[in-house]
Amino acid sequence: MKEKTIIIPEPGLHPEAVSNLVQLAGTYVSSLTISYHGKTVDLKSILGVLSLGIPAGTEIKIIADGEDETDALENIADYFNKQKSA
Repeated sequence: MKEKTIIIPEPGLHPEAVSNLVQLAGTYVSSLTISYHGKTVDLKSILGVLSLGIPAGTEIKIIADGEDETDALENIADYFNKQKSA
């Protein structure tokens, strides 16, 4: 199991960003979860992630557990880094 802490860039996790993030998470066999303010949900669930209501500038934790956990965390972090530069 590995985890990574990420700061959410502007404009935050709006529905389109969540949809793209969930699609990305779905390409991995590892179990992926996202934690925010003491709540943890499946990163492969659009409704779960949306229910967290994560605003820009806040810190989240992504937890990956499985055979491709390293690749999953790296690519999810890259997704957020691309959001910063967009």
